[in-house]
Amino acid sequence: MKNINWDDLQLFIAVARGGGLSAASKAHGSSPATIGRRMLALEQAVGRPLFIRRQTGYELTADGQSLLIKARTMEDGARTIDDWLDMGGRRPLVRISSGTWTTNFLADNFARLWTPDDPFRIAFKATEAKLDIAHREVEIGIRNAPPESPNLAGRRTVTVAQAPFRTRGHSHPGREEGWVAIAPEDMVTRSARWLAEHAEGDVVAWANSPRTLHDLVRVGVGKGLLPCFAGDRDPLLERAGEEIEELRGAQWLVMHNDDRHRAEVRTVIDRIVELVSAHAPLFQGERPVGGA
Repeated sequence: MKNINWDDLQLFIAVARGGGLSAASKAHGSSPATIGRRMLALEQAVGRPLFIRRQTGYELTADGQSLLIKARTMEDGARTIDDWLDMGGRRPLVRISSGTWTTNFLADNFARLWTPDDPFRIAFKATEAKLDIAHREVEIGIRNAPPESPNLAGRRTVTVAQAPFRTRGHSHPGREEGWVAIAPEDMVTRSARWLAEHAEGDVVAWANSPRTLHDLVRVGVGKGLLPCFAGDRDPLLERAGEEIEELRGAQWLVMHNDDRHRAEVRTVIDRIVELVSAHAPLFQGERPVGGA
């Protein structure tokens, strides 16, 4: 990225996360006025407005949201170096890369993956993008396809079903319910692309991330496509239709051929497999909280 340095992107992430200059100032130690000037310079460098400036704070524009996704990916990459530097003399780190909903499920069941007595630590890398396992960006990747590189090993776990969900008790009798979808410029997953092909003009709102899509569905904006193990675990949601059969697919653990033999990585792999296998009916869409 021409004329853009990493320090400015880190400040940009802090402003976006904190919703304004004051929060970013507390996080980085620079004055709000200095950060404000650097954000103006960043906007000039990219040639696009990144913020809507209000008295209540800074709100991201559509271009700002797109840059935030890319900057967070860079941030995740930078953290791998920090993790490596931090490991000297400490317990080794097992980094797990997975999408938003799989990470959410693992976090809810963290006690099944790690105990204070374990001689290692776990770091989650929640991203819809595929981090580079072959080049050791993470130790374990949870994906919807087996590995293609000869340097990688794969282990199939459970089948994942997907279905439309709406906020509970908020149906619209007599009219077709619109969709909440991932915006075209942010589509990474197969389910997001499928919905773009089939929803046509029925999208009532766009989101730039699965979490925002979930929030919009929860407040009744429209129905959204979610993995059943995410939607069926949320008591505020209900099925808005049948499972999308063509989106049903296997989940895979992907590891580097060498790293998978490390004791701590092997332990985490076995615990993930045991955890998701115990919840196989949930992943397969067989345990809905409420029917359509």
